[in-house]
Amino acid sequence: MTPDQIAQLPYRRCVGVMLINPQGLIFAAQRIDSPTPAWQMPQGGIDEGENPGLAALRELEEEISVPPALVAPLAESQDWLNYDLPHDLVPRIWKGRFRGQKQRWFLMRYLGQDDQINLATAHPEFSEWRWIGAQDMLDSIVPFKRATYRQVIDEFRDWLA
Repeated sequence: MTPDQIAQLPYRRCVGVMLINPQGLIFAAQRIDSPTPAWQMPQGGIDEGENPGLAALRELEEEISVPPALVAPLAESQDWLNYDLPHDLVPRIWKGRFRGQKQRWFLMRYLGQDDQINLATAHPEFSEWRWIGAQDMLDSIVPFKRATYRQVIDEFRDWLA
């Protein structure tokens, strides 16, 4: 695909969840499909007609087995945040239909115990997880998502360690 063709593509509507523990550390998980370190926060697409807040709760349950009863919603990003995929990835991800993602972010406090987080889901996306600080999160995310993660961290900074 040419850069002009990619520029004409829409963004995929998506949610992201910054899940924090009582100490204000951020949940980060290593993508199972990446041969290199690629830690991220839970995120996923919004189904047709789905409310973004409900999509965020659904994604937590699907990706890390955390049901709504184990989280307390704290905040929502004021705006939708976009990121573009690197051009070489566009044809390979989402069948080349999107240039990147348009995300609504949610901050939630984890109320459960660490052993209640389970990555062995029906469709596993992550191989391991950890609680980390904001700077470690920025250092661990793939470069093309870094500006978005910086915006999310800045917006939710008051709740972080």
